[in-house]
Amino acid sequence: MNSLRIMHIEMGRHMYGGALQVLYLMRGLDKEGYHNVLACTKESAIAKSASEFGKIYELPVLGEADPRHLLWFLKIIRKERPHIVHVHSRRGADLWGGVAARLSNTKAIITRRVDNPEIPLLARTKYSLFEKVITISEGIKRILLLEGIPSEKIVCIHSAVDVEKYSGPCNRSWFCREFSIPPDHKTVGMIAQFIPRKGHQYLVEAIPGILEKCPRTKFLFFGKGPLENNIKALCKAKGVEWYVVFAGFREDLPRIFPCLDLVIHPATLEGLGVSLLQAAASGVPILGAKAGGIPEVVNHGVNGLLFDPTEVESMKNCVVDLLLNSAKRRVYARHAREIVARKFSLRTMIKQYIRLYQSLS
Repeated sequence: MNSLRIMHIEMGRHMYGGALQVLYLMRGLDKEGYHNVLACTKESAIAKSASEFGKIYELPVLGEADPRHLLWFLKIIRKERPHIVHVHSRRGADLWGGVAARLSNTKAIITRRVDNPEIPLLARTKYSLFEKVITISEGIKRILLLEGIPSEKIVCIHSAVDVEKYSGPCNRSWFCREFSIPPDHKTVGMIAQFIPRKGHQYLVEAIPGILEKCPRTKFLFFGKGPLENNIKALCKAKGVEWYVVFAGFREDLPRIFPCLDLVIHPATLEGLGVSLLQAAASGVPILGAKAGGIPEVVNHGVNGLLFDPTEVESMKNCVVDLLLNSAKRRVYARHAREIVARKFSLRTMIKQYIRLYQSLS
């Protein structure tokens, strides 16, 4: 039984992206005998989901700059006396969590999941509070190096996917009924928040050209966000609203993914692209922009295709190429599942974090 206590800080409200990775990690650590403590936002999805894997402290919703974060984190650290504080979230936690650990003389690490650049001086100051900075892709690591973070301080541990969870069969009749898909149509899925950097607008721009070559195609957008109505308006302006399904946030993606013909991620900034990992685990060919950590998931010509960010023509050609070539889709699908099982499994990620924790204890 391992006696190490790890305090996790994750302030995300919904169970996707970083919060899901924290849940996977806590579950794996619990199985290995580690003691988990989680500081999270009150009534967040992870507060309930992670309760069987550790002790939960639910904090009120605060602004990023609110110094009360510091008081809450100090209180928890002094009560639980963790060996390591692991900050997973930004939202002010990256600063206040690091300060609280420093004031408590507790070792701290932080996982960086996004690839948007920070002001170098501020980045160096913030990350000086931590023993290690974990990046979920080599792409993020390159950005940190450009910001002046020492290479010996950075460790790359890829995000992971529950391969078994996404390996089920497709129930085609249910899928077509659920999303009003004609049985003879192919489907292209995109799973992302409706925010500028995810690139929905570029895919919508490409849809008319795709439909010229592949008219029996439906596009399914999963997720929510502030730009959803803007994207709906753009679909209408382009005359493609009948071909696009806005499916919202779904809890049953493992049931949906195996029924998709392709999954695309046209983001201009992306830490890694967990939706691509989930699609790959489901045996779906993946397409992505050459941005951030996406090329670490999409091996061009092996498990999918890459295109230049914002290059609508390039994106259109990639989608059409795969929609028209069922043999290529089958080969990419097989490789996608093999690669994700080898490089992005939960077992691999958890072992790497355990190795890091032990090196700091």
